[in-house]
Amino acid sequence: MSEPADWDIEVDVVVVGGGACGVMTALRAAQDPDLVVAVLEKSTREGCNAAISSGSLAAGGTRFQRAAGVDDSPEQHARDILALSHDEEWAHIVHALCAVAPDVVEWLADELGYPIEIGLDMPRAGMSVPRLHADIGRLGGGRLMAHLRAALDRMPHVAFVDESPVVGVVVDGGTVVGVETVQNGQRQRVRADAVVLASDGFAASAELLHRHCPDIGDPFYGGVSTSTGDATRWLEPLGATFRNMAACLRSGLVVVDRGTRVSPALQFNGAVLVSTDGRRFTDEEAHGYSSMAGILREQPGERAAMIWDATAMATVRETEMMRDCLAAGAISDLPDVAAVGGVLGLTEQETARALAPLPDRRPLVAPFHLAWVTHGVLTTQGGVVVDTDGRVLDAHGDPVPGLYAGGGTVCGLAGPSSDGYSSGNGLLSALGFGWIIGNALAGAR
Repeated sequence: MSEPADWDIEVDVVVVGGGACGVMTALRAAQDPDLVVAVLEKSTREGCNAAISSGSLAAGGTRFQRAAGVDDSPEQHARDILALSHDEEWAHIVHALCAVAPDVVEWLADELGYPIEIGLDMPRAGMSVPRLHADIGRLGGGRLMAHLRAALDRMPHVAFVDESPVVGVVVDGGTVVGVETVQNGQRQRVRADAVVLASDGFAASAELLHRHCPDIGDPFYGGVSTSTGDATRWLEPLGATFRNMAACLRSGLVVVDRGTRVSPALQFNGAVLVSTDGRRFTDEEAHGYSSMAGILREQPGERAAMIWDATAMATVRETEMMRDCLAAGAISDLPDVAAVGGVLGLTEQETARALAPLPDRRPLVAPFHLAWVTHGVLTTQGGVVVDTDGRVLDAHGDPVPGLYAGGGTVCGLAGPSSDGYSSGNGLLSALGFGWIIGNALAGAR
């Protein structure tokens, strides 16, 4: 936190972070042609978590769902999230984000021309109906971020400034009035009527992760290096309130020694998890990939073999995750049960027993595919408390004047535990708050 001083630059809105939330905030704020907006990005070379995600957008009640015969609504979407997160205290935020999610998806498709389809082949634990919307061709979050930033480049009154890490906020009499940034090695002060903190969380900070999330152990880190919790450090002196700081977006589908991830749809298409001591230790369909991480951590060697067949492979092969796995040589092809047993160190009979389907599940049929998976952490889910307009709240529940937050800076939707994460929650929160904050800023004049 810095004190007021002479200004090097003055704008109407300064957005800290050029990821999904920051870019969406700027795009929506730019509806007002009289607003001058600056987006300060730490480093596009290092990337953002949205860019390395699957790019799946969770929304209930879209025209894409209706066209596919899927009956859904924002209210049903919110109920599903809260049933998994058990976080009724945050229900007002969940409902606010689910309410705007269909508008975000349809605006991306209709106004920005982004190629979206409903992922009928993307079942997930905790979703009562298919509601993940993915890009046609399944190229992932990198495609989404490139599309959003290209749209931002067409806005004449928006400046996207790369390699411009923000190092603090500037406060005058309790009001946030700007930020301090570093450009080309020189510090600069940027004055703004509204400051929006849209940076990633703190999963790349070993110190913050060990302080707030000691129970996750020492997982593989699959996020970006820029998630260092900078905004958390700036907000603490302002008296901002934080919640659910122990929750993370984790993954129990990280391929050992590769760092890629197998598709979360595999476990809903018959895939089986077998521990190194030959046990089928869980009902694979009963867990999302975040909660699966905690289960994997408890297994011998903190790993297990995931085994699936050609039918399952056909449903996921053309996704970004599986293309990455195949390119990395992360998947073994095995002709029969005996070959699987050879990898697992089991007899053919023991292997057949481990692969036997649970009740009402289809049996796997040779040939098989196998990948050794472990647990990882992708992003944090704890963060600052905001209201339904994205305004940062202090310890008394009052808005900090001049300050908004979204993306990884804000408390997410997983609840107090990583087990409460629902697929698509990350982009729901990031794009949803960007939409809400940007619209509010555009309507402020």
